[in-house]
Amino acid sequence: MSDSRRRTTSGPGVLDALSLLSEVADELVVRTVRDTHLAWADRVHGVTRGPTRGASTVPQVVHRGIASAVYGGLSVGLRAASRGLDRVAATGVGPRLEEQPQGRFLSAAVNGLIGDRLVRQRPHLAIPMAVRSRGRDVPPAAEDLAEAFPDATDRVVVFLHGLCENESSWNRGREQHGTTYGEALAAEGWTPVFLRANTGLGLRENGAALSALMQHLVEEWPVEIRRIALVGHSMGGLVMRAAGAVAAASERPWTAPVSDVVTLGTPHLGAPVARGIGHGSRGLARLPETSAFGRILDWRSVGVHDLVAGLAEDVPPLPHARYRLVAATLTGSPRHPVGHVVGDLLVRVPSAYGRDRWGGELFPGADVLHVGGTDHFGLLNHPEVHRALRDWLA
Repeated sequence: MSDSRRRTTSGPGVLDALSLLSEVADELVVRTVRDTHLAWADRVHGVTRGPTRGASTVPQVVHRGIASAVYGGLSVGLRAASRGLDRVAATGVGPRLEEQPQGRFLSAAVNGLIGDRLVRQRPHLAIPMAVRSRGRDVPPAAEDLAEAFPDATDRVVVFLHGLCENESSWNRGREQHGTTYGEALAAEGWTPVFLRANTGLGLRENGAALSALMQHLVEEWPVEIRRIALVGHSMGGLVMRAAGAVAAASERPWTAPVSDVVTLGTPHLGAPVARGIGHGSRGLARLPETSAFGRILDWRSVGVHDLVAGLAEDVPPLPHARYRLVAATLTGSPRHPVGHVVGDLLVRVPSAYGRDRWGGELFPGADVLHVGGTDHFGLLNHPEVHRALRDWLA
């Protein structure tokens, strides 16, 4: 079997995913229903205890015992199923998630939601930071890079996706627009390099991993790199910023040839949706009847937590690179009341531009572009961004 075939068929399989599903069903579904059920039952029995002079205590104890036994049996069954699936999956039988786009999409989504937990508890399901080509990881070694990029040039544009996405996300709307950013820039003499990351990890942890990968990429690239452009969608832009702040122990750090940093809908100052999830979790935790649902929200990864605040002045821009900041709104104008409030549904314009309400700017002198009439994911492939990239990277 060839090396490329081994890389494609290795990694987690469908049975690994089913094992994780059984564990999540126990942790979130069964326990949430159990805790909510018992909390409401306790509330009802508490109300009736006074008028019945305590006579409702016996039914309450019996009800709690029966309910706990039922839920306990379900939990035992799901945990046993998870362990059994793990044992079978360890033999390597069954299809691999990496073999189909749907499996890769599922893996990316799960990693975005609980990727930090996977690293600790199920590392074989955790996505490593890697260069991707034709649905597989490309080791950052000279021979592998030369094979994956036979037409490598001295200008490299690196694409990093956002939360719960993968490298295939950049193909969104290809049928509609006839091309992608990578294909369009390749026609201009750039070599597009797509990365995949575990977006459930913290921004700084992913930044350190990206910095290490980029250093290897620069040192092992088939030709000497003259210019690097970084393009990040949403969280990807934050990870690229975090990577730029990591000092490389090298005579020629990878950041030296970086000429342009382009962020598309990146929440530099945080995302309202992530902030709202945190508020919802704390609010639900206030009552026993709803606290279990708050626990579901608390399952969100460190990566999602980090989107609450983004990255501030402690992660400065690269002094020699030009920053290009793209924001979108559902409305044609960013001044429209709806567009001003909801932005692109996930990120508002000031955050995408790194401008706070007090007039501070994270990127003084940066080029900015507003794209109207589209949402957060429309920025993955948009005609206006195509034109801007062609001009910015000329």
